[in-house]
Order: sequence, then structure tokens, then C-alpha cells
Amino acid sequence: MEIATDVVVEAQGLTKQYKTSKGRQSQNKTVVDQLSLTVRRGEVLSLLGPNGAGKTTTVEMLAGFRQPDSGTINVLGGNPWKADVAWRSRIGIVSQQTPSSDEVTVEEVLKCQRTYFPQSRAVDEVLELVGLSEQRHQRVPKLSGGQARRLDVGCGIIGRPELLFLDEPTTGFDPEARRQFWDLIRLLAAEGTTILLTTHYLDEAEALADRVAVIIAGKVRALGTPAELRNASGSEATVRWGLGAEANEQQTSEPSSLLRDLLSRFDGEIPNLSISRPSLEDAYLTLVEANAS
Repeated sequence: MEIATDVVVEAQGLTKQYKTSKGRQSQNKTVVDQLSLTVRRGEVLSLLGPNGAGKTTTVEMLAGFRQPDSGTINVLGGNPWKADVAWRSRIGIVSQQTPSSDEVTVEEVLKCQRTYFPQSRAVDEVLELVGLSEQRHQRVPKLSGGQARRLDVGCGIIGRPELLFLDEPTTGFDPEARRQFWDLIRLLAAEGTTILLTTHYLDEAEALADRVAVIIAGKVRALGTPAELRNASGSEATVRWGLGAEANEQQTSEPSSLLRDLLSRFDGEIPNLSISRPSLEDAYLTLVEANAS
């Protein structure tokens, strides 16, 4: 399959089924259903979707950990499930499953991880980037959940990957840690890293993603920039003004026009004015409700 030079991931018609059992009967459940997706070089693409939508299975197929039943994939110019060591050194992965590291320290884990990559980051740099400098000598089983997740991220970025898969990476992070992680993603993107991010946090996708793909029941139901998805939802802006008994609220597709009318009516400052536009969460929930079976 031909792949354009500015495209890092090209997936066409991916399908994956799993056998499920009910009583004595078994049947195939389609988890990913004829899914097609393109990720361009240097972009951050976020996958959104309900639990069980097929996001993690999609990432596992693209990263070469799970083979599709049908469809084609080209990642970094190669077939992921036939990839060699050189290909694997070009990707980084932060999966949902945290591997056991026995009684080794954070520093020892990173030192070992960097040996797999020809152009890895220094351990000190990674510790600083993921906020674990003070825990460098801490044994991994003693880390908190959020600290263990930071170590996962450190292992994913230490090889300076061209393509980074992040599967719900901020699970277990407190709000401050999430914001620090966002800064890290922006730094990696600025360096040219292509990032495929799955998350359940709509504000995270809105803050980081160049484009968003909404996956529901194994299919891509919407794809575009956060702004494009917000606009496509058809939701109107909500304009509020006034105080107490004079409080008003109006929904409109033309808030600028309403604002001009209000300015002429009040001849100056509009009391308690606020304008709320549709969010990515609004657009996402609209899509989920529209595709509910």
C-alpha cells in the first residue's frame, strides 16, 4: 500500500473480532468495525469514545501488538505486526497496563529502557520531564499510582520516538500533574513527535489535539479539529445578561448579532453578560447519543 510522505499512520478497513461466551454458546463480537484512519506527521490526534468503543484495540493493532482480522495498516512505512527491531525503536508506547518492575528503582528502569534505542534521551532529562527527579532512587513498588504512571510516560519518551502512542496516559494524575503532562505533550509535539492519544478527558483532547476522532462501536463517527466538531454539533451559543428578576438567557446561532442589539438597548455596559459556546464535550455527547443502539 502506498503511503504519502507526510502520513505516519494509514489504516484502512480495520476489523477485529473477539470470541465471547454466553452459557454454552460462543459468538464473535466485533470490537473494531471497518475502521479507517490517517495520522499526519507531527500532529496530535486524539481518539475519543465510550468504554468498549474499540480505542485500545485500535492502538494495539497500530502498534503491532494485535493483528487485525482484516484491513491494512502502514505505520512509519511498514507493517506493524511484521516489524523489526529498527522499526520498533522509532515508536514509543504508554499503554493502560503498567508492567511489573520488581524491586528495581525508577532510575534503573529508565537506564535499562534507554539501551533499546539508538538515540535515547538522558535519564536525568527524562526524570525532569516527567517530574520524578526526587523519586529516582525510589523502588518501583513503592511509587504511588500517579508516580508509576509518570514512569510509564518516561519509558515511552526516553527513546525520542517519531511516533508516540499514549493510551489514557493521565489516569491517576491529580490536576496539577495533568497540566504538567500537557506541557510535556506540547513540548514533544513542538519537537516534531507524532502523537496518537486516547483519553476520556474531553478537556485534555480539546487542549492538546490538532484533530479528534470519535470512535463509537468500533467505527469512526466523526473526525476533525475540535472546532470543526463543535461547529458540526449544531449546538447554539448561550447568551446570559441581567441580574435577579431582570436575568435573561437566550440561545442563538448568531451571538454577535444579539450582542449588537443588547449594546444598543443598554447604551453602554451590559450587566452580568456571559456568552457560552458549545464545547467539545457537548459535541461528543451529541454524537454518543445519536449513535446509541
